[in-house]
Amino acid sequence: MQILVVDDEASIRELLTFNLKKNGYSVETAADGREALAKAAGMDLVLLDIMLPEVDGLEVCRRLKADPQTSGIPIIMLTAKAEEIDRVLGLELGADDYVVKPFSMRELLARVKAVLRRSAKDSQSEKGREETLKIGGLRLDFSSYQAWLHDEPIALTPKEYELLKLLVTNPGRAFSRDELLERIWGYEYYGDTRTVDVHIRHLRAKLKDAPAVSDAIETVRGVGYRFARRTA
Repeated sequence: MQILVVDDEASIRELLTFNLKKNGYSVETAADGREALAKAAGMDLVLLDIMLPEVDGLEVCRRLKADPQTSGIPIIMLTAKAEEIDRVLGLELGADDYVVKPFSMRELLARVKAVLRRSAKDSQSEKGREETLKIGGLRLDFSSYQAWLHDEPIALTPKEYELLKLLVTNPGRAFSRDELLERIWGYEYYGDTRTVDVHIRHLRAKLKDAPAVSDAIETVRGVGYRFARRTA
């Protein structure tokens, strides 16, 4: 597995590189946002600091998730900032996880393993499948991991796609936020159910041109979310 470590502090790059290699990973490093964007293609995971020179980490995340060549690469954000706004922005831009400095190396390695395991599982489960699901103006292709709205491609992050797929393939079923965290993220996200709310908000926004579909993603008060119906 190839991991890109992006941090402007040489000591942190060296520490992460040493520990990741010790655990069997191949590692590339970048000291600023421009270098990160140049090296990201082909990586299995990006560990991305927010406070970077040239291009900040949030913008790097946004660009990676917007580029079809790199949109499927999982990203774990690293930052010394603990403010709520940074956590929410990272999630909204498609980050898969978020670790605040100073962090335990054991915790970080556990996060890395969990994200890579989930990514590999997702790829394996989609391999060889050719099913296509159509709901109103929405079309999901399970084999290519793509979505279209009125025959126009939708730029969904991997987690947005998984969340949408789970909801539309289980119409009428209400999922709690905790269950969605477990099934989509694959492990307990430290009880931060706002992760789910952020992704639901993004899905509704991206599906706004098909209100029959976006409005079918209903909030179940005190529980979570459900896809209310299959639209014609």
